Amino acid sequence: MKKPDTGLLYGHIAFSVLTSFLCVFYAVSVTLNDIASDWQKSFAYVAGGYGLMNVYILSAAWNARPTWAPKADLLIGGCFFAVLVFDTLNNGYSRGLAGTAVTAFVGLALWINWNAVKKVCER
Repeated sequence: MKKPDTGLLYGHIAFSVLTSFLCVFYAVSVTLNDIASDWQKSFAYVAGGYGLMNVYILSAAWNARPTWAPKADLLIGGCFFAVLVFDTLNNGYSRGLAGTAVTAFVGLALWINWNAVKKVCER
């Protein structure tokens, strides 16, 4: 593996671990909040589950390079994105452009996470 590819690989891994931590942090924060609605708590469970599964898949890809890891990360990322879109539609895109930007940013982050797992398996 060339030097620029190594830096890109470690950058993807660091971003993936950071976003997974943020998902778990969000889940814990919302779950412990007394004024959060049931819908928000349900979404928080999904976000926390995604964060934990992403770290598990990334560590499995690092240790064993299984062929199922990119497919599994794509599956959980797609499910999380679908729940995010339905959650945003449930709120009626009341935030306008900000809601669309958040959805696009999360989609980009999920793609980078999937790409990190794929690159780790290919190394």
